[in-house]
Amino acid sequence: MNNNIEDLRHIRSMMERSTKFLSISGISGVLAGTFAIIGAIIAHYAIKGNIVITENLICDLLIIAAVVLFMAVSAGLYFSARKAKKNNAKLWSPLTLQIAKDLCIPLFSGGVFCLILIYNRCGYLVGSATLVFYGISLIAAGNRTYRDIKILGACEIILGFIAGVSIGYGLIIWAIGFGVLHIVYGIVIYYKYDSGRNKKQTAA
Repeated sequence: MNNNIEDLRHIRSMMERSTKFLSISGISGVLAGTFAIIGAIIAHYAIKGNIVITENLICDLLIIAAVVLFMAVSAGLYFSARKAKKNNAKLWSPLTLQIAKDLCIPLFSGGVFCLILIYNRCGYLVGSATLVFYGISLIAAGNRTYRDIKILGACEIILGFIAGVSIGYGLIIWAIGFGVLHIVYGIVIYYKYDSGRNKKQTAA
């Protein structure tokens, strides 16, 4: 009986590996959140005029956001590749390309929308928009990886709505969404799937 149960678990694990991307690293989530908080702090000082990069505040904030994004994506790719190698899985496959597509369509749309907001002098809504579109992209990709991604996405959307009606607190809420939530999410992913306490790599 025990052998049959183990066989069923093995079959289920193989099926999940073929239909779900299970190489997302909790450490990368923690690092992404840390980078976001550091970026928010730098942006705060840039808004106050204590940090000047290009003499144009909008350009400075875009540069800060681009650096944060680059660091977060780089950390995600590095630790996901390391986890995939450890689990004898491929990082790049038709499945990961589909996930990238699911993520990129809402993110690209959100990026264009944010530029439109800036063009129309509605930059105070950019933080709200980035949270909402990012949450949508996570939910879109959630069917192909851990269900925790969908929960994170829903939280990001809710925070985005809160930021939209809490003018003046957008940067703080942005830091909570991209910073604190990512750190919490990364810790959860690490202890559920990465730490060795849970070897099943279940993705529900």
